[in-house]
Amino acid sequence: MFHIESFFSDKMDGNIAYHVRDIVKNVDKNRKTLSLKHGFSVNNIMYMDQVHGNTIKIVHNDSARLTHACDALITQEKGLQLMVMVADCIPILMKDSKKGVIAAVHAGRKSSFLKIVEDVVLSMQKEFSCKACDIEVELGPSIQVCCYEVNEEMQSFVKNNFGEKFCKGKNINLQEINKKILNDLGVNNITSSNHCTKCGDEKYFSYRNNSDCGRFAGFIGLK
Repeated sequence: MFHIESFFSDKMDGNIAYHVRDIVKNVDKNRKTLSLKHGFSVNNIMYMDQVHGNTIKIVHNDSARLTHACDALITQEKGLQLMVMVADCIPILMKDSKKGVIAAVHAGRKSSFLKIVEDVVLSMQKEFSCKACDIEVELGPSIQVCCYEVNEEMQSFVKNNFGEKFCKGKNINLQEINKKILNDLGVNNITSSNHCTKCGDEKYFSYRNNSDCGRFAGFIGLK
């Protein structure tokens, strides 16, 4: 069995994204402090220019640390730290401890509707011979059904493509939609945070609360 470690940062760790209104040296400092706290090299953080799509990239030691136009990273390389940045969207971390394969997924509304988690599972199976029953998934803190209100078009899309049970009035349950997609593939080892980034205790950044906010992140690494 491979040793895999994962965690989610929060506001106390500061903003870790360069693409928001922040000074570069502040982001550098926050990433460095976080890497020291969790025992990995800041130079091995693999992150994405997330675009709310379903593009997946398999990365290696010689890959660029920033992958453009991408919403999921997969690797089998030891020492790399995959990172997904969020502020209401779902940060999803996936692992197969038997094969030593990890993935970090950005699952906002658009990516979830495109079934990005399905594409990641299929890629793990095709490229690394992973079995669905061996894949473990963790859905991190994100906006929950209590606060995730969408327009009528989006409500109809969810009802027609996933089922009425994923709608609660004008709100949709993005966590359960992703769980359903995974369950349909035979991936059942799933844990999910019920912490709402919008109405919770303000532990995490929330774009809906403040569009100028920073980003927290999910990290996963193969030791």
